[in-house]
Amino acid sequence: MKLVVVSAGLSVPSSTRLLADRLAAETKAKADVEVEVEVVELRDLAVEIAHNFTNGFPGRKLAAALDAVAGADGLIVVTPVFSASYSGLFKSFFDVLDQDALTGKPVLIAATGGSARHSLVLEHALRPLFAYLRAVVVPTAVYAASEDWGAEGLPERVERAAGELAALMTGLSAGRPDAPAAPAKAEAGGFEVIPFAEQLAALRPAG
Repeated sequence: MKLVVVSAGLSVPSSTRLLADRLAAETKAKADVEVEVEVVELRDLAVEIAHNFTNGFPGRKLAAALDAVAGADGLIVVTPVFSASYSGLFKSFFDVLDQDALTGKPVLIAATGGSARHSLVLEHALRPLFAYLRAVVVPTAVYAASEDWGAEGLPERVERAAGELAALMTGLSAGRPDAPAAPAKAEAGGFEVIPFAEQLAALRPAG
């Protein structure tokens, strides 16, 4: 299973990349299957993204990054906050991505900023963007202000969001045609769980 992390941090070292790495590590730990993690640093693709807008063709590195995102089983996207929204580089990358590439794909959204006042960027900017791209956005979004590093609350949000992404990734993977069939009956909390189709068949009159 493949997890792709898109980081739009510009500085080195970057708090955006640090948050991305924490989310990826926690998601990998929460998954009950082996997860391969690939990181896409948008800082390294800025020139090729700009050229893609002017000539309509992605460069070699950008094409590889776009293919990685399209082929991922799950996605973590992290952007710094600029002017109360996601960065222009972040938006530009998803503007050149094929409009159907994220359909049905689990996505964890996150952002970093200098003040907690910008935390609503997750709900008024990032969540609508990925809803428009028809991705499945996990309920918990993660924002990290400067004062959040080393403070209470951030580790819990990271853990909760990562758990939701891992559950979506493994759940959607299990629903694929090539996935092994689930047992007809399972035990949950000491009670037998019978599939709905089997229950419905039992209610039909004989003959």
